[in-house]
Amino acid sequence: MTQNPGRRLLLRSALTLAAAPALLPRLGRAQAPTGPFTLAPLPYAADANEKAIDARTMEIHHNFHHRAYVNNLNAAITRVPALANQPLEVILARLQEVPEDLRGVVRNNAGGHANHMMFWEIMGGRGGQPGGELMAAITRDLEGWDAFRTRFERAAMTQFGSGWAFVTVARDGKLAVVQRPNQDTPLMEGGRVLMGNDVWEHAYYLRYQNRRADYVRAWWDVLDWPKIEARYAAAKAGTLTI
Repeated sequence: MTQNPGRRLLLRSALTLAAAPALLPRLGRAQAPTGPFTLAPLPYAADANEKAIDARTMEIHHNFHHRAYVNNLNAAITRVPALANQPLEVILARLQEVPEDLRGVVRNNAGGHANHMMFWEIMGGRGGQPGGELMAAITRDLEGWDAFRTRFERAAMTQFGSGWAFVTVARDGKLAVVQRPNQDTPLMEGGRVLMGNDVWEHAYYLRYQNRRADYVRAWWDVLDWPKIEARYAAAKAGTLTI
């Protein structure tokens, strides 16, 4: 007797669904791409920035978003072995040397890796204000603390869509506030980043939803100014990389 085609389709669907639970463990054990770049653990507990960023957001942001940048970058690097031994900041400064078909992938994921390494480093602190040479530079180049905060918050708020607000630092110590879209970074022009705030929605949406301004204002309370001052000193010494 000829079997009804519709019945055969239903049987195949049922068998596929029955097999799905057995397939899931194998999928879960899939290995992430390996390569020269690694995801370092957060330098503090996930709840260390609770004044501004909840622990769950920190975990998702670090363990999934940042990890994806690292994995995608390593996967791309396997197709361009010459990049494997290059420091991250060199790759970003020489994107024009990356094959065109991979340039976008490398740009986005190397930029994402560099930006997040900086981002985690400068948080976990008690906020307040910097001192010493850094505060003197803010007064000299950015019209003082209050004007600097206003300028930086405006850059963070007016960055359309996803992106970053950065403070760049030159070798002579001069500071500037800039914006960049997506995962672009001043490292792509050979510059150096003193500090920056991530205004992609995944950085704040669980707590703040569409209230980016509340997140931007709260973020100051978790900055680690001694770490940022150390970055400033390293920039002047020519040793700041990412």
